[in-house]
Amino acid sequence: MSDDSLWLACALVLVIEGLLPFAVPALWRRAMLRLARLTDRQIRLVGLAAMLCGLVLVLIIRY
Repeated sequence: MSDDSLWLACALVLVIEGLLPFAVPALWRRAMLRLARLTDRQIRLVGLAAMLCGLVLVLIIRY
């Protein structure tokens, strides 16, 4: 992967992360409040699931 691809991937993450707060800020706020009430273990499991899904998608796309 070239440096340009890495920067492009980072830029796309920012675009995708900004979609919900831009489109439906009230829904995003409620989701963040719910997230703040989760335990550390639950947040870690969500993070692990997100990383594994991302890794699988990368492997599917690259191969």
